[in-house]
Amino acid sequence: MTWARTPKLGAYTGLTAAALFAALLLRRPELGVVAAPFVLSLALGLMTAVPPRIDATLTLDRDRAVQGEDVQAELRLRSPRTVERLEVRPVLPLGIDLAATGPLLVQLAAGDERVLRLRLHCRRWGGYRIGPIAVRAGDRLGLLAAEDRLDVRRPLTVYPHPELLRTPVRPARTQRLVGDQLARHAGDGVELRPYVAGDQLRQVNWRVSARRGALHVNQQHPDRNADVVLFLDTFTDVGDEQGSSTLDLTVRAAAALAGRYLASRDGVGLVAFGGYLHWLYPAAGRAQAWRMLDVLLQTQAVTSYADKTIQVIPVRMLPPGALILGLTPLLDQRGVDALMDLRGRGFKVVLLVISPVPFIHPGQGEPGEQAFRLWRLQREVVQARYQRLGVPVVEWRPDRPLEAVVEEVRTFQRRVRGRA
Repeated sequence: MTWARTPKLGAYTGLTAAALFAALLLRRPELGVVAAPFVLSLALGLMTAVPPRIDATLTLDRDRAVQGEDVQAELRLRSPRTVERLEVRPVLPLGIDLAATGPLLVQLAAGDERVLRLRLHCRRWGGYRIGPIAVRAGDRLGLLAAEDRLDVRRPLTVYPHPELLRTPVRPARTQRLVGDQLARHAGDGVELRPYVAGDQLRQVNWRVSARRGALHVNQQHPDRNADVVLFLDTFTDVGDEQGSSTLDLTVRAAAALAGRYLASRDGVGLVAFGGYLHWLYPAAGRAQAWRMLDVLLQTQAVTSYADKTIQVIPVRMLPPGALILGLTPLLDQRGVDALMDLRGRGFKVVLLVISPVPFIHPGQGEPGEQAFRLWRLQREVVQARYQRLGVPVVEWRPDRPLEAVVEEVRTFQRRVRGRA
């Protein structure tokens, strides 16, 4: 750290020069006496000032947190020389807030260690590095100041806020591996249901029937797993000043869906279809859950004018019979066309529309209101096109639980099967 002059040093120097000049010009020695305290202060401050050397260490009580939680940080400061006034200000990335406002003021005695405990609020998900630490030291008289940035950094991973999801959307087809999805064809698994006319007596489960007081039969279906691909439309992102946005909701929904399907031993893959293309091949297990979270934390909306289609997606990413869960704000035509193309190729597509309406406000006057209504009408037309193709379309807003939105998909599927 090196000293730099402060406004106080300039003011003292100016007053001293003015008083001495006036004493010589007016031949009034008493004016020189007025300047004496300022001269002594300048001489004492400049002769005794030694640039401080600050040593710092930063620790976090954990390196992983969930969106909305607080992380406790501990900053240890030490200096071989006494520092009368030290201003400390951690440099935090966007998405991490400090509970205290303004710089922290401390005094360091020579050789002593000072511990500052900070509370960091994780406002948004993502991968962060906490630091560096900006410090500003002043001498005893406030004539000089030294600023520096201490290169102490610690990684912090913030996962999306978990959404409650009990029962996910059931895939149309199951795979060969064992899972929690009940296959539609007969097999070795055993399920119980009430007796109906036409059932054979050899299928009656007499023990269960005696316990429940009504006839129940064994219905044999194997438990299988399914392949699910989360298709994230990341071409655009709109949000508010509080940090909530369509991309934020997309990542939160994708994390909840992936966690629920992986808990059912299904294979889950991910495609972030936007300015940058990211993908993760379908797989199952705990390791896949961590890989999924790592990819989601790197997801961001990047402006691109390239004419992208699903041809850029590796073929292995879309296994036959996979359920495609499209998470899109329906703001970019390329994302709309890609999901239409997947439905045309025979994939089972479910559309979860991340509503941008709470983040977009109509313009001023009648023209702005009309343009806003026309925009919403165009969105309804696009959703109606998907529904005519047999694609369940539901809209998720920040004020609605994700479980209610998924239940709408299941209701749509039951209605379609009833018509068939």
